[in-house]
Amino acid sequence: MSADLEAWLRSTCAEYRYDLRGVYRSSGSHDWPLVAGDADELEERLAGGGHLLPLPKEPAALANVLEVSVVDFILARLFEVPLAEGRRGGERTYPDVEIGGEWFGGGFHAVDVKIARRGKPTRKGPNQNTQSRVTLYTGNTYFRYPTVHWPGTFRPFNEYASHLDVVGVYTLNPDSASRVEDLELIVQPPWKIASRQRSSTTREYIGGVVRIDDLRHGRGEFESPEQFYAYWRKYKFKIGDVVQKQLDKLLAGQAEAGPSHQGAPDGKPDGSVGPD
Repeated sequence: MSADLEAWLRSTCAEYRYDLRGVYRSSGSHDWPLVAGDADELEERLAGGGHLLPLPKEPAALANVLEVSVVDFILARLFEVPLAEGRRGGERTYPDVEIGGEWFGGGFHAVDVKIARRGKPTRKGPNQNTQSRVTLYTGNTYFRYPTVHWPGTFRPFNEYASHLDVVGVYTLNPDSASRVEDLELIVQPPWKIASRQRSSTTREYIGGVVRIDDLRHGRGEFESPEQFYAYWRKYKFKIGDVVQKQLDKLLAGQAEAGPSHQGAPDGKPDGSVGPD
């Protein structure tokens, strides 16, 4: 028996509850012992005693905190699934979570967590777009050369049976220590929410669409994964000196390993594009 990972991930993420209330510090201004009857009273007493500092408002810093929380939640739920396994990626690596096991059909699956802030409210009400595009992939390394085992990855891109994104969209409350309101987790294959734009003007990142409803329903700018991979694999990403040296070294090592370890650098071993 096996389960569909995308369906499992979607139902699992629907049960996630954001419960980060601030940054704890040990020093405080109150008498000991501190006693609370429930979680709400504990939070109130910790805040009143000076133990809670606000989480950062800066988007990248707050996103890092949220990503850790979501990854922890996914891994905890995976431990409850028979014949399933998962491991956490590192900082600035791909993916954030690698999932495998017979329960999900065997092979390995890449799950990446993205966090996006809703745009500022408009005169008509809540903003329907994210403040900026989420980054789906780094375009000039593991995505551009998917048969190469890049540093910071568990395995070459093309060895994953599937790629999925968990996109967390939230509203910033600058007056709250927890900062985050109305957090929604959206699960989609990256190609379904991809745009034809980079997510950064200075870095080689592939960007997603910005309309939140399009993220929810997988209405990106490509009609198929083949179209997505064909467009972005041909995109003229810049390759700096450091990346070029890495690539040269990796390709040289691949050549020394022999034909069984080689493949077309721009696609699958048979030269086609897209995940297996």
